[in-house]
Amino acid sequence: MKPAIVKLLCILLLHSIFISCKKENTGLDAGSATKPDMDVIETLPPVQVAVSYDLTPNCAGFYRALPARYDSTAKNYPLLVFLHGSGEMGNGTTDLPKVLKNAVPNLINKKKFPPNFTSGGKNFSFIVLSPQVKSWTTPEDVRAMIQYAIAKLRVDTTRIYVTGLSLGGNTTWNFASKYGQMVTAIVPVCASNTATAANTKAIASKNIPVWTFHNEDDPAAPVQKTKDFVAMINSYNPNPKARLTLWPTGGHDAWTKATDPLYKENKMNIYEWMLQYHK
Repeated sequence: MKPAIVKLLCILLLHSIFISCKKENTGLDAGSATKPDMDVIETLPPVQVAVSYDLTPNCAGFYRALPARYDSTAKNYPLLVFLHGSGEMGNGTTDLPKVLKNAVPNLINKKKFPPNFTSGGKNFSFIVLSPQVKSWTTPEDVRAMIQYAIAKLRVDTTRIYVTGLSLGGNTTWNFASKYGQMVTAIVPVCASNTATAANTKAIASKNIPVWTFHNEDDPAAPVQKTKDFVAMINSYNPNPKARLTLWPTGGHDAWTKATDPLYKENKMNIYEWMLQYHK
């Protein structure tokens, strides 16, 4: 064999060995470059900050809570939008701390919101957005909040959830009936708006999972309103059926217990229940 050919074969052999070693040393194949992100289990509380932003004419600010390690990963996260009650309305700036009074943003503020939830053998941490409205919350306010989140944050668009109390519960129903294609599951709490054939059929036809809560002795929002919503939705045979939890006492405050991570039915709190659903 000619020396020139032998030299060429040696060069090709060395090049092949170099490439092979380089691939072995990466420890990851081409399709698993982001796999470490998927394995991140949050152990620190989410970080909640006030954001001044003209979301809609009715909303000029919100609280944004991100998983503690959000900035050190590239993964997408489930989104939870929380809608406050009428007592927490404000200008979105100096009034914004009112939103911290109840339920989810209150839990996050007090470091009582779990950093990690398990569903289907997988670990999840939420992005939580809690907008403040100046007047009655509208479905358009919620739509704008979700659109902002998708544009600005790493949201898993197959897992978008909405929950709200009282006024926010009303809007949760209204949003799901009008923009149901945007939401994965909803949790309205002690709402008072009226169920109609139109709004209940709209929710049922999209098979939106519903878990709603109310106290029987609620003096502000008649419990029958919630019962009617569930009965009418279920009359259309959605999959899954709308779920209702009633407590005999507690007045208008059904949200403290409903949003408590320690309150579970079928071994799931509302967050684990929501996470079992995705698009």
